[in-house]
Amino acid sequence: MNLRDDARALSDDLVRLRRSLHRIPETGLDLPRTQEAVLAELDGLPLELSTGDGLTSVTAVLRGAAPGPTVLLRGDMDALPVAERTGLDFAADTGRMHACGHDLHTAMLTGAARLLAAHRDRLAGEVLFMFQPGEEGYDGARHMLAEGLLDAAGQRPVAAYAIHVLSAGVPSGVFGTRGGPAMSASNVLRVTVRGEGGHGSMPHRAKDPVQAGCAMVTALQAWITRSFDVFDPVILTVGTFHAGTKQNVIPDTAVFEATVRSFSERAQARVKDGTVEVCRGIAAAYGVGVDAEFSEVYPITVNDDAAADFAADTVREVLGEERYAPMRQPLQGSEDFSRVLAEVPGAMLFLGSPPAGADPERSAINHSPRAEFDDAVLADGAAVYAELAARRLAV
Repeated sequence: MNLRDDARALSDDLVRLRRSLHRIPETGLDLPRTQEAVLAELDGLPLELSTGDGLTSVTAVLRGAAPGPTVLLRGDMDALPVAERTGLDFAADTGRMHACGHDLHTAMLTGAARLLAAHRDRLAGEVLFMFQPGEEGYDGARHMLAEGLLDAAGQRPVAAYAIHVLSAGVPSGVFGTRGGPAMSASNVLRVTVRGEGGHGSMPHRAKDPVQAGCAMVTALQAWITRSFDVFDPVILTVGTFHAGTKQNVIPDTAVFEATVRSFSERAQARVKDGTVEVCRGIAAAYGVGVDAEFSEVYPITVNDDAAADFAADTVREVLGEERYAPMRQPLQGSEDFSRVLAEVPGAMLFLGSPPAGADPERSAINHSPRAEFDDAVLADGAAVYAELAARRLAV
């Protein structure tokens, strides 16, 4: 199977699809127009198609000519609540944007379905295509798993692969992955400080939740730097802090939220308990009450070592040595594909796709309203998806 050449022949179609998806960004678990577009692209292929009950997912099963194992390929479809500022002629004007490249993922995965369907007579086993909404904070993968994704082909997959594009940091067309942790866990710390309001001129007659909350923010940063090994890091960033109505009024409450990232189960367990205890200790010192809640968003994305090596070898053999660069450390972002990898050995790969001619170190990063992606990577992304499945079925 010369899947790379076949993928290049699909390049114009993949660019057309990607740009049409870019114009209709949808967020969350309900992506009706995106689902409709995906189903239209898959129409006529020898696939067993099903859609989600509680979300607009699409699951497709391609059965090869001979029996064999099942391999899962995943592409996420949702956008972000970001107003686009790229100035592209196909930019969205809806106040939402494909700022993380999921439109490319969807186009590449439909391309892989077309490639593999054209060669199904040479496949021994099944390919399970996972078109997922709700990756951006809605845990779409968990919902699809709960609806029976892994049993859609009649047997559980033996391997799972996903590709994620990067608009900065990696040259366009270069793939990378690593065994072990590939992306961080994502957690949220929500804190409500309960004091007693009063006049700003007489703070001694009140219990100031703002002062106590600020002390908690500072103490949390200091606690992390003195409690965790720099080679097993934890990142805590307070993104919101809300309190008060007027400059001379001490409010009753102050509320802040932080994102917390970690890369090991040990660090995860320790930061979960420790952040809450720090807040309670500061509250006691200031004589205020506190409600501190630590909750999980997504677990650590952990690649299977053998699956990551297999993916790296596949890229090198299909595209050439220069198109692969090993990841030396995990990314600080998080992913709900981690939930699939907790059930099935596999790997997430990353694909550099900053705009053609741009300096990857100066390009706008994923989630920026100015993030742009290079359409030239679409054909090779589809080819790598297809090759991963075809080669794994042949093992």
